[in-house]
Amino acid sequence: MKIAFAKIGRPKKGAVVASVLEGGKLSPTAAALDEENGGLIGKAIAASRFTGKAHQSLTVFTPAGRVLLYGLGDPTKLDPQWAEAAGGGIYAALASSGEKEAAVVMDRDDAGCAERAAHVALGAVLRSYRFDKYRTTMKKEDRPTLEKLTFMVKDHAEAKKLYDVEAAIAEGVAFTRDLVSEPPNVLYPESFAEHCVALKKLGVDVEVLGEKEMAKLGMGALLGVGQGSRRESKMVVMRWNGGAKGDQPVAFVGKGVCFDTGGISIKPAGGMEDMKFDMGGAGVVSGLMKALAGRKAKANVIGVIGLVENMPDGNAQRPSDVVTSMSGQTIEIINTDAEGRLVLADALWYTQDKYKPAFMVDLATLTGAMMVSLGEETCGYFANDDKLSDALKAASDAVAEPMWRMPLGDAYNKQMDSDIADMKNAGPRWGGAITAACFLERFVDKTPWIHMDIAGVAWSRKDRSTTPKGASGFGVRALDRLVRDYVEKA
Repeated sequence: MKIAFAKIGRPKKGAVVASVLEGGKLSPTAAALDEENGGLIGKAIAASRFTGKAHQSLTVFTPAGRVLLYGLGDPTKLDPQWAEAAGGGIYAALASSGEKEAAVVMDRDDAGCAERAAHVALGAVLRSYRFDKYRTTMKKEDRPTLEKLTFMVKDHAEAKKLYDVEAAIAEGVAFTRDLVSEPPNVLYPESFAEHCVALKKLGVDVEVLGEKEMAKLGMGALLGVGQGSRRESKMVVMRWNGGAKGDQPVAFVGKGVCFDTGGISIKPAGGMEDMKFDMGGAGVVSGLMKALAGRKAKANVIGVIGLVENMPDGNAQRPSDVVTSMSGQTIEIINTDAEGRLVLADALWYTQDKYKPAFMVDLATLTGAMMVSLGEETCGYFANDDKLSDALKAASDAVAEPMWRMPLGDAYNKQMDSDIADMKNAGPRWGGAITAACFLERFVDKTPWIHMDIAGVAWSRKDRSTTPKGASGFGVRALDRLVRDYVEKA
Protein backbone atom coordinates (compact mmCIF):
# COMPACT_ATOMS: atom_id res chain seq x y z
CA MET A 1 0.00 0.00 0.00
CA LYS A 2 1.27 3.46 -0.92
CA ILE A 3 1.59 6.10 1.81
CA ALA A 4 1.65 9.83 1.05
CA PHE A 5 1.62 13.05 3.06
CA ALA A 6 0.04 16.35 2.07
CA LYS A 7 -1.06 19.64 3.56
CA ILE A 8 -4.50 19.84 5.13
CA GLY A 9 -7.23 20.32 2.57
CA ARG A 10 -10.16 18.63 0.95
CA PRO A 11 -9.26 15.47 -0.98
CA LYS A 12 -10.39 15.43 -4.58
CA LYS A 13 -11.25 11.71 -4.65
CA GLY A 14 -11.62 8.68 -2.45
CA ALA A 15 -12.89 8.32 1.10
CA VAL A 16 -12.30 10.88 3.83
CA VAL A 17 -11.30 9.91 7.36
CA ALA A 18 -12.22 12.54 9.95
CA SER A 19 -11.88 12.42 13.72
CA VAL A 20 -14.39 12.80 16.53
CA LEU A 21 -13.57 13.39 20.19
CA GLU A 22 -15.11 11.29 22.93
CA GLY A 23 -18.56 12.64 23.64
CA GLY A 24 -19.26 13.21 19.95
CA LYS A 25 -17.45 16.54 19.46
CA LEU A 26 -16.61 16.83 15.77
CA SER A 27 -13.18 17.79 14.49
CA PRO A 28 -13.07 20.84 12.16
CA THR A 29 -13.11 18.56 9.11
CA ALA A 30 -16.00 16.45 10.41
CA ALA A 31 -17.91 19.63 11.34
CA ALA A 32 -17.39 21.07 7.85
CA LEU A 33 -18.61 17.84 6.25
CA ASP A 34 -21.62 17.87 8.54
CA GLU A 35 -22.51 21.43 7.54
CA GLU A 36 -22.04 20.75 3.83
CA ASN A 37 -24.35 17.78 4.02
CA GLY A 38 -27.20 19.32 5.97
CA GLY A 39 -26.32 17.79 9.32
CA LEU A 40 -26.01 14.27 7.91
CA ILE A 41 -22.92 13.46 10.00
CA GLY A 42 -24.57 14.46 13.26
CA LYS A 43 -27.74 12.55 12.41
CA ALA A 44 -25.73 9.42 11.63
CA ILE A 45 -23.94 9.66 14.97
CA ALA A 46 -27.22 10.21 16.81
CA ALA A 47 -28.71 7.11 15.20
CA SER A 48 -25.73 4.91 16.15
CA ARG A 49 -23.76 3.84 19.19
CA PHE A 50 -20.73 5.79 18.02
CA THR A 51 -19.60 8.25 20.70
CA GLY A 52 -16.02 9.04 19.67
CA LYS A 53 -14.41 6.63 22.12
CA ALA A 54 -10.87 5.63 21.19
CA HIS A 55 -10.78 3.43 18.06
CA GLN A 56 -14.53 3.42 17.45
CA SER A 57 -15.41 3.97 13.80
CA LEU A 58 -18.55 4.80 11.87
CA THR A 59 -19.00 4.93 8.12
CA VAL A 60 -21.31 7.61 6.74
CA PHE A 61 -22.24 7.85 3.08
CA THR A 62 -22.71 11.40 1.81
CA PRO A 63 -23.54 12.68 -1.67
CA ALA A 64 -19.83 13.43 -2.11
CA GLY A 65 -18.68 9.98 -1.02
CA ARG A 66 -17.71 7.83 1.95
CA VAL A 67 -16.73 9.43 5.26
CA LEU A 68 -15.13 7.31 7.95
CA LEU A 69 -15.49 8.85 11.39
CA TYR A 70 -12.75 7.70 13.76
CA GLY A 71 -12.87 8.07 17.54
CA LEU A 72 -10.01 9.93 19.19
CA GLY A 73 -11.14 9.23 22.72
CA ASP A 74 -9.27 11.24 25.34
CA PRO A 75 -7.14 13.84 23.50
CA THR A 76 -4.48 13.68 26.24
CA LYS A 77 -3.75 10.04 25.41
CA LEU A 78 -2.86 10.30 21.74
CA ASP A 79 0.59 8.71 22.07
CA PRO A 80 2.43 6.71 19.35
CA GLN A 81 0.84 3.45 20.49
CA TRP A 82 -2.62 4.97 20.16
CA ALA A 83 -1.65 6.30 16.74
CA GLU A 84 -0.45 2.92 15.47
CA ALA A 85 -3.62 1.22 16.70
CA ALA A 86 -5.60 3.95 14.94
CA GLY A 87 -3.73 3.34 11.70
CA GLY A 88 -4.49 -0.35 11.92
CA GLY A 89 -8.14 0.35 12.67
CA ILE A 90 -8.50 2.80 9.78
CA TYR A 91 -6.94 0.35 7.36
CA ALA A 92 -9.14 -2.52 8.57
CA ALA A 93 -12.26 -0.38 8.13
CA LEU A 94 -11.38 0.61 4.58
CA ALA A 95 -9.34 -2.30 3.22
CA SER A 96 -12.19 -4.14 1.51
CA SER A 97 -14.62 -1.24 1.25
CA GLY A 98 -14.26 -0.85 -2.51
CA GLU A 99 -12.33 2.39 -2.07
CA LYS A 100 -8.94 2.57 -3.75
CA GLU A 101 -7.83 5.75 -2.02
CA ALA A 102 -8.53 7.51 1.24
CA ALA A 103 -7.34 10.71 2.89
CA VAL A 104 -6.85 10.86 6.65
CA VAL A 105 -7.33 14.48 7.71
CA MET A 106 -5.41 15.16 10.91
CA ASP A 107 -6.49 18.68 11.78
CA ARG A 108 -5.51 18.72 15.44
CA ASP A 109 -2.84 21.42 15.55
CA ASP A 110 -0.37 20.53 18.28
CA ALA A 111 3.36 19.88 18.67
CA GLY A 112 3.04 16.12 18.28
CA CYS A 113 0.84 16.04 15.19
CA ALA A 114 3.62 15.20 12.69
CA GLU A 115 4.90 12.34 14.83
CA ARG A 116 1.35 11.12 15.36
CA ALA A 117 0.71 11.10 11.61
CA ALA A 118 3.88 9.07 11.02
CA HIS A 119 2.77 6.47 13.54
CA VAL A 120 -0.79 6.30 12.20
CA ALA A 121 0.75 5.59 8.79
CA LEU A 122 3.03 2.95 10.30
CA GLY A 123 0.10 1.22 11.97
CA ALA A 124 -1.80 1.13 8.69
CA VAL A 125 1.15 -0.37 6.83
CA LEU A 126 1.75 -3.01 9.48
CA ARG A 127 -1.92 -4.02 9.43
CA SER A 128 -2.03 -4.11 5.62
CA TYR A 129 0.46 -6.99 5.40
CA ARG A 130 -0.78 -10.04 3.51
CA PHE A 131 0.83 -13.32 2.49
CA ASP A 132 -1.19 -14.42 -0.54
CA LYS A 133 1.48 -15.70 -2.91
CA TYR A 134 0.12 -19.28 -2.92
CA ARG A 135 -3.59 -18.41 -3.07
CA THR A 136 -4.26 -18.80 -6.78
CA THR A 137 -8.07 -19.16 -6.61
CA MET A 138 -8.87 -16.34 -4.19
CA LYS A 139 -12.06 -14.53 -5.11
CA LYS A 140 -11.88 -10.90 -6.15
CA GLU A 141 -14.15 -9.84 -3.30
CA ASP A 142 -11.67 -11.33 -0.81
CA ARG A 143 -8.85 -9.08 -1.99
CA PRO A 144 -8.35 -5.66 -0.41
CA THR A 145 -9.17 -2.69 -2.63
CA LEU A 146 -7.37 0.07 -0.73
CA GLU A 147 -4.16 1.02 -2.52
CA LYS A 148 -3.25 4.43 -1.13
CA LEU A 149 -3.57 6.37 2.11
CA THR A 150 -2.77 10.08 2.16
CA PHE A 151 -2.21 11.76 5.50
CA MET A 152 -3.17 15.42 5.53
CA VAL A 153 -1.29 17.15 8.32
CA LYS A 154 -0.04 20.66 8.96
CA ASP A 155 3.68 19.80 8.96
CA HIS A 156 3.48 17.18 6.25
CA ALA A 157 7.17 17.39 5.34
CA GLU A 158 8.22 16.60 8.92
CA ALA A 159 5.65 13.80 9.11
CA LYS A 160 7.09 12.21 5.97
CA LYS A 161 10.63 12.50 7.33
CA LEU A 162 9.62 10.73 10.52
CA TYR A 163 7.64 8.11 8.64
CA ASP A 164 10.56 7.23 6.35
CA VAL A 165 12.45 5.90 9.39
CA GLU A 166 9.44 3.90 10.55
CA ALA A 167 8.86 2.59 7.03
CA ALA A 168 12.30 0.96 7.04
CA ILE A 169 11.37 -0.83 10.26
CA ALA A 170 8.04 -1.89 8.77
CA GLU A 171 9.96 -3.44 5.87
CA GLY A 172 12.01 -5.40 8.38
CA VAL A 173 8.82 -6.64 10.05
CA ALA A 174 7.39 -7.65 6.67
CA PHE A 175 10.62 -9.50 5.81
CA THR A 176 10.31 -11.48 9.04
CA ARG A 177 6.64 -12.20 8.40
CA ASP A 178 7.44 -13.40 4.88
CA LEU A 179 10.13 -15.77 6.12
CA VAL A 180 7.97 -17.21 8.90
CA SER A 181 4.99 -17.64 6.54
CA GLU A 182 6.85 -19.62 3.88
CA PRO A 183 6.21 -23.38 3.75
CA PRO A 184 9.13 -25.65 4.64
CA ASN A 185 9.45 -27.11 1.15
CA VAL A 186 10.27 -23.57 0.01
CA LEU A 187 12.16 -22.23 3.03
CA TYR A 188 14.94 -24.51 4.25
CA PRO A 189 18.49 -23.73 5.41
CA GLU A 190 19.97 -23.05 1.99
CA SER A 191 17.07 -20.97 0.67
CA PHE A 192 16.78 -19.07 3.96
CA ALA A 193 20.46 -18.19 3.66
CA GLU A 194 19.84 -16.89 0.13
CA HIS A 195 17.23 -14.46 1.47
CA CYS A 196 19.84 -13.16 3.90
CA VAL A 197 22.47 -12.82 1.19
CA ALA A 198 20.05 -10.48 -0.60
CA LEU A 199 20.54 -8.00 2.26
CA LYS A 200 23.93 -7.21 0.77
CA LYS A 201 22.05 -4.75 -1.46
CA LEU A 202 21.38 -2.67 1.66
CA GLY A 203 25.03 -2.71 2.74
CA VAL A 204 24.89 -5.70 5.09
CA ASP A 205 27.98 -7.94 5.03
CA VAL A 206 26.80 -11.55 4.83
CA GLU A 207 28.79 -14.74 5.34
CA VAL A 208 27.31 -18.24 5.05
CA LEU A 209 28.98 -21.18 6.79
CA GLY A 210 28.27 -24.71 5.60
CA GLU A 211 28.64 -27.99 7.45
CA LYS A 212 32.34 -28.37 6.62
CA GLU A 213 33.15 -24.94 8.07
CA MET A 214 31.04 -25.59 11.16
CA ALA A 215 32.62 -29.01 11.69
CA LYS A 216 36.08 -27.40 11.65
CA LEU A 217 34.86 -25.00 14.34
CA GLY A 218 33.65 -27.93 16.45
CA MET A 219 29.92 -27.15 16.32
CA GLY A 220 28.79 -30.64 17.25
CA ALA A 221 25.64 -29.42 19.02
CA LEU A 222 24.19 -27.61 16.00
CA LEU A 223 25.33 -30.23 13.48
CA GLY A 224 23.83 -33.04 15.55
CA VAL A 225 20.36 -31.53 15.15
CA GLY A 226 20.57 -31.41 11.37
CA GLN A 227 22.23 -34.76 10.70
CA GLY A 228 18.91 -36.49 10.04
CA SER A 229 17.96 -34.12 7.21
CA ARG A 230 18.89 -34.28 3.55
CA ARG A 231 19.16 -30.48 3.69
CA GLU A 232 22.58 -29.15 4.67
CA SER A 233 22.66 -27.08 7.85
CA LYS A 234 23.90 -23.50 7.57
CA MET A 235 24.98 -20.64 9.77
CA VAL A 236 24.55 -17.11 8.48
CA VAL A 237 26.51 -14.19 9.89
CA MET A 238 25.20 -10.71 9.02
CA ARG A 239 27.17 -7.57 9.91
CA TRP A 240 25.91 -4.00 9.79
CA ASN A 241 28.78 -1.58 10.32
CA GLY A 242 26.94 1.69 10.88
CA GLY A 243 28.85 2.81 13.96
CA ALA A 244 32.32 4.21 14.36
CA LYS A 245 35.18 1.96 13.28
CA GLY A 246 36.43 0.06 16.28
CA ASP A 247 33.24 0.48 18.31
CA GLN A 248 32.27 -2.72 20.08
CA PRO A 249 29.37 -4.40 18.27
CA VAL A 250 26.15 -5.72 19.75
CA ALA A 251 24.80 -9.09 18.67
CA PHE A 252 21.49 -10.81 18.01
CA VAL A 253 21.32 -14.60 17.63
CA GLY A 254 18.37 -16.55 16.25
CA LYS A 255 17.17 -20.13 16.30
CA GLY A 256 16.40 -21.21 12.75
CA VAL A 257 14.86 -24.67 12.80
CA CYS A 258 13.21 -24.48 9.40
CA PHE A 259 11.07 -27.48 10.21
CA ASP A 260 10.90 -29.42 13.46
CA THR A 261 9.46 -32.93 13.45
CA GLY A 262 10.99 -33.52 16.87
CA GLY A 263 13.47 -35.94 15.32
CA ILE A 264 13.52 -39.43 16.82
CA SER A 265 11.49 -38.01 19.73
CA ILE A 266 8.86 -37.29 17.11
CA LYS A 267 6.03 -34.87 17.79
CA PRO A 268 2.34 -35.83 17.58
CA ALA A 269 0.87 -35.32 14.11
CA GLY A 270 -1.76 -32.86 15.30
CA GLY A 271 -0.39 -29.34 15.02
CA MET A 272 2.93 -30.37 13.52
CA GLU A 273 2.23 -28.07 10.59
CA ASP A 274 2.90 -25.17 12.96
CA MET A 275 6.52 -26.23 13.15
CA LYS A 276 7.27 -24.39 9.93
CA PHE A 277 7.66 -21.30 12.11
CA ASP A 278 10.18 -22.86 14.46
CA MET A 279 12.66 -20.64 12.65
CA GLY A 280 10.90 -17.54 14.03
CA GLY A 281 13.91 -16.38 16.04
CA ALA A 282 16.13 -16.44 12.97
CA GLY A 283 13.38 -14.65 11.07
CA VAL A 284 13.32 -11.82 13.62
CA VAL A 285 17.11 -11.44 13.54
CA SER A 286 17.03 -11.26 9.74
CA GLY A 287 14.20 -8.70 9.76
CA LEU A 288 16.02 -6.66 12.38
CA MET A 289 19.16 -6.53 10.26
CA LYS A 290 17.07 -5.34 7.30
CA ALA A 291 15.43 -2.67 9.43
CA LEU A 292 18.74 -1.41 10.83
CA ALA A 293 20.31 -1.26 7.38
CA GLY A 294 17.20 0.35 5.90
CA ARG A 295 17.24 3.22 8.37
CA LYS A 296 21.08 3.44 8.36
CA ALA A 297 21.43 2.78 12.08
CA LYS A 298 24.52 4.35 13.64
CA ALA A 299 25.62 1.16 15.36
CA ASN A 300 27.76 -1.90 14.70
CA VAL A 301 25.46 -4.91 14.84
CA ILE A 302 26.05 -8.63 14.35
CA GLY A 303 23.21 -10.98 13.41
CA VAL A 304 23.89 -14.73 13.64
CA ILE A 305 21.35 -17.44 12.77
CA GLY A 306 21.71 -21.20 12.94
CA LEU A 307 19.65 -22.92 10.23
CA VAL A 308 18.76 -26.60 10.41
CA GLU A 309 15.98 -29.12 9.84
CA ASN A 310 15.18 -31.62 12.60
CA MET A 311 14.21 -34.80 10.77
CA PRO A 312 13.99 -38.49 11.84
CA ASP A 313 15.91 -40.49 9.23
CA GLY A 314 18.33 -43.38 9.82
CA ASN A 315 21.19 -40.98 10.49
CA ALA A 316 19.25 -38.85 12.97
CA GLN A 317 20.51 -38.02 16.43
CA ARG A 318 19.28 -40.42 19.13
CA PRO A 319 18.24 -39.95 22.75
CA SER A 320 21.32 -40.83 24.88
CA ASP A 321 23.81 -39.61 22.26
CA VAL A 322 26.53 -37.30 23.58
CA VAL A 323 27.72 -34.38 21.46
CA THR A 324 30.54 -31.91 21.94
CA SER A 325 29.69 -28.24 21.48
CA MET A 326 32.01 -25.58 20.09
CA SER A 327 32.68 -24.47 23.65
CA GLY A 328 34.15 -27.90 24.41
CA GLN A 329 31.30 -28.70 26.81
CA THR A 330 29.60 -32.05 26.27
CA ILE A 331 25.84 -32.52 26.09
CA GLU A 332 23.82 -35.67 26.68
CA ILE A 333 20.80 -35.79 24.37
CA ILE A 334 17.78 -36.70 26.46
CA ASN A 335 15.14 -35.58 23.98
CA THR A 336 15.80 -34.84 20.31
CA ASP A 337 12.83 -32.45 20.36
CA ALA A 338 14.81 -30.14 22.67
CA GLU A 339 16.86 -29.17 19.63
CA GLY A 340 16.66 -25.39 19.43
CA ARG A 341 18.88 -24.92 22.46
CA LEU A 342 21.53 -27.09 20.79
CA VAL A 343 21.51 -24.82 17.74
CA LEU A 344 21.73 -21.72 19.93
CA ALA A 345 24.49 -23.20 22.10
CA ASP A 346 26.99 -23.19 19.24
CA ALA A 347 25.65 -19.97 17.70
CA LEU A 348 25.96 -18.10 20.99
CA TRP A 349 29.44 -19.41 21.73
CA TYR A 350 30.62 -18.60 18.21
CA THR A 351 29.24 -15.07 18.47
CA GLN A 352 30.71 -14.17 21.85
CA ASP A 353 34.04 -15.87 21.07
CA LYS A 354 34.61 -14.27 17.66
CA TYR A 355 33.00 -10.84 17.95
CA LYS A 356 33.29 -10.00 21.68
CA PRO A 357 29.97 -8.08 21.63
CA ALA A 358 28.92 -5.56 24.26
CA PHE A 359 25.81 -7.68 24.73
CA MET A 360 23.92 -10.53 23.06
CA VAL A 361 20.21 -11.15 22.68
CA ASP A 362 18.99 -14.51 21.42
CA LEU A 363 15.50 -15.23 20.16
CA ALA A 364 13.84 -18.60 19.80
CA THR A 365 10.48 -20.30 19.58
CA LEU A 366 11.99 -22.47 22.28
CA THR A 367 9.44 -23.97 24.66
CA GLY A 368 5.79 -24.82 25.01
CA ALA A 369 6.37 -24.15 28.69
CA MET A 370 6.64 -20.44 27.97
CA MET A 371 3.23 -20.53 26.35
CA VAL A 372 1.86 -22.26 29.44
CA SER A 373 3.34 -19.43 31.53
CA LEU A 374 2.40 -16.36 29.49
CA GLY A 375 0.07 -17.56 26.76
CA GLU A 376 0.14 -15.91 23.36
CA GLU A 377 0.09 -12.32 24.61
CA THR A 378 3.52 -11.75 26.18
CA CYS A 379 7.11 -12.76 25.47
CA GLY A 380 9.03 -14.13 28.42
CA TYR A 381 12.70 -13.23 28.62
CA PHE A 382 15.67 -14.05 30.81
CA ALA A 383 18.68 -11.82 31.54
CA ASN A 384 22.00 -12.01 33.30
CA ASP A 385 22.35 -8.20 33.38
CA ASP A 386 19.86 -5.89 35.08
CA LYS A 387 20.75 -2.77 33.09
CA LEU A 388 20.30 -4.57 29.77
CA SER A 389 17.08 -6.12 31.05
CA ASP A 390 15.67 -2.72 31.98
CA ALA A 391 16.62 -1.33 28.58
CA LEU A 392 14.83 -4.14 26.73
CA LYS A 393 11.72 -3.74 28.88
CA ALA A 394 11.65 0.01 28.15
CA ALA A 395 12.05 -0.67 24.43
CA SER A 396 9.27 -3.27 24.43
CA ASP A 397 6.92 -0.93 26.29
CA ALA A 398 7.64 1.88 23.83
CA VAL A 399 6.51 -0.17 20.82
CA ALA A 400 3.75 -2.21 22.53
CA GLU A 401 5.50 -5.57 22.17
CA PRO A 402 4.85 -6.82 25.73
CA MET A 403 7.60 -8.72 27.56
CA TRP A 404 8.00 -10.08 31.08
CA ARG A 405 11.25 -10.98 32.82
CA MET A 406 11.51 -14.56 34.06
CA PRO A 407 13.93 -15.90 36.70
CA LEU A 408 17.25 -17.70 36.42
CA GLY A 409 19.13 -19.31 39.31
CA ASP A 410 21.44 -22.07 40.49
CA ALA A 411 18.59 -24.29 41.65
CA TYR A 412 17.23 -24.37 38.10
CA ASN A 413 20.67 -24.56 36.50
CA LYS A 414 21.65 -27.68 38.45
CA GLN A 415 18.65 -29.48 37.02
CA MET A 416 20.46 -29.50 33.66
CA ASP A 417 23.47 -31.45 34.96
CA SER A 418 24.00 -34.85 33.35
CA ASP A 419 25.21 -38.09 34.94
CA ILE A 420 27.58 -38.84 32.05
CA ALA A 421 28.29 -35.48 30.36
CA ASP A 422 28.69 -31.85 31.33
CA MET A 423 24.98 -31.24 30.89
CA LYS A 424 21.82 -32.66 29.35
CA ASN A 425 19.59 -30.96 26.82
CA ALA A 426 16.30 -31.51 28.65
CA GLY A 427 15.44 -31.24 32.33
CA PRO A 428 12.35 -32.04 34.39
CA ARG A 429 8.86 -31.17 33.19
CA TRP A 430 8.32 -28.30 35.60
CA GLY A 431 9.90 -24.93 34.84
CA GLY A 432 10.83 -26.03 31.35
CA ALA A 433 11.26 -22.54 29.93
CA ILE A 434 13.55 -21.61 32.83
CA THR A 435 15.78 -24.68 32.64
CA ALA A 436 16.08 -24.16 28.87
CA ALA A 437 17.33 -20.63 29.53
CA CYS A 438 19.76 -21.95 32.15
CA PHE A 439 21.12 -24.35 29.52
CA LEU A 440 21.76 -21.41 27.16
CA GLU A 441 23.39 -19.39 29.92
CA ARG A 442 26.22 -21.92 29.96
CA PHE A 443 27.25 -20.73 26.47
CA VAL A 444 27.40 -16.96 26.90
CA ASP A 445 30.51 -16.82 29.10
CA LYS A 446 30.57 -13.41 30.83
CA THR A 447 28.81 -11.46 28.08
CA PRO A 448 25.70 -9.47 29.11
CA TRP A 449 22.91 -11.54 27.61
CA ILE A 450 19.15 -11.87 27.17
CA HIS A 451 17.20 -14.89 25.98
CA MET A 452 13.76 -14.15 24.48
CA ASP A 453 11.41 -17.14 24.23
CA ILE A 454 9.00 -16.06 21.48
CA ALA A 455 7.11 -19.36 21.21
CA GLY A 456 3.77 -17.77 22.05
CA VAL A 457 4.11 -14.51 20.12
CA ALA A 458 5.76 -15.42 16.80
CA TRP A 459 2.39 -16.31 15.26
CA SER A 460 -0.95 -14.58 15.85
CA ARG A 461 -4.06 -16.74 15.64
CA LYS A 462 -6.32 -13.71 15.23
CA ASP A 463 -6.24 -10.20 13.77
CA ARG A 464 -4.78 -7.61 16.12
CA SER A 465 -4.57 -3.84 15.82
CA THR A 466 -1.37 -3.77 13.76
CA THR A 467 -0.92 -7.48 13.11
CA PRO A 468 -3.12 -9.50 10.78
CA LYS A 469 -3.64 -13.17 11.54
CA GLY A 470 -0.44 -15.10 10.83
CA ALA A 471 3.25 -14.38 11.31
CA SER A 472 3.62 -11.42 13.67
CA GLY A 473 7.21 -10.25 13.27
CA PHE A 474 7.21 -9.74 17.05
CA GLY A 475 10.59 -8.55 18.27
CA VAL A 476 11.84 -6.62 15.27
CA ARG A 477 10.49 -3.30 16.53
CA ALA A 478 11.47 -3.80 20.17
CA LEU A 479 15.03 -4.76 19.28
CA ASP A 480 15.34 -1.89 16.81
CA ARG A 481 14.22 0.40 19.62
CA LEU A 482 16.77 -1.21 21.95
CA VAL A 483 19.52 -0.39 19.45
CA ARG A 484 18.22 3.16 19.02
CA ASP A 485 17.93 3.99 22.70
CA TYR A 486 20.56 1.81 24.34
CA VAL A 487 23.31 1.80 21.71
CA GLU A 488 22.97 4.74 19.34
CA LYS A 489 22.13 7.25 22.08
CA ALA A 490 24.77 5.93 24.50
